[in-house]
Amino acid sequence: MHILLVEDDDSLAAGLKQALGHEGFVVNHVATGKLALAAVAAELPDIIVLDLGLPDIDGLEVLSQLRSSGIRTPVLVLTARGELDDRITGLDRGADDYLPKPFDIQELAARLRVFERRLSTSASSTIRIGDVELDTAAHAVNVAGVPVEMPRREYMLLKTLMESAGKVLTREALEARLYSWGEEVSSNALEVHIHHLRKKLPEKLIKTVRGIGYTVPAA
Repeated sequence: MHILLVEDDDSLAAGLKQALGHEGFVVNHVATGKLALAAVAAELPDIIVLDLGLPDIDGLEVLSQLRSSGIRTPVLVLTARGELDDRITGLDRGADDYLPKPFDIQELAARLRVFERRLSTSASSTIRIGDVELDTAAHAVNVAGVPVEMPRREYMLLKTLMESAGKVLTREALEARLYSWGEEVSSNALEVHIHHLRKKLPEKLIKTVRGIGYTVPAA
């Protein structure tokens, strides 16, 4: 799940990127409203986490511009403005949720998982395809009832494929779900992850669509 974090506090942003990365999210960060609007125009994220106190454009104005341009991506407002009137204004401008600072990272992650379930075809935190069961809340994978340990990126890759079961995902789309901007990615990194996943999963669960990408069958 690709998150665009709009936050002008670099130390807070760095901590959030690291913590949310461990929760299975890919986080890209910008520090201004103008950069946020440009980033969304260039590549639509799955979720936007938006601070209101930005140095150039107020976060509420960024939110208004996004909604007026037809962007319906879920927006979670993160701000030190905790007064009721401020929260109501943010929701009226099109925010989907509101979390005042200071906040607990686990609560933020839980709220993001709610958005994730809404965006997914699955109504619960558990996705099943054949003998494979993936629990997005527990970050756990079971194969035929047996727990299977997976490094973070293997888990994220499997989760992305299972959430889009029945669809073919391109290499570029999968890499965008695994790596943040600026991360160095070797040319065969995705193939290596696919290779390791296949050794842990039922035979032929992950299928290669030559020249396009990868897919798993619909549940």
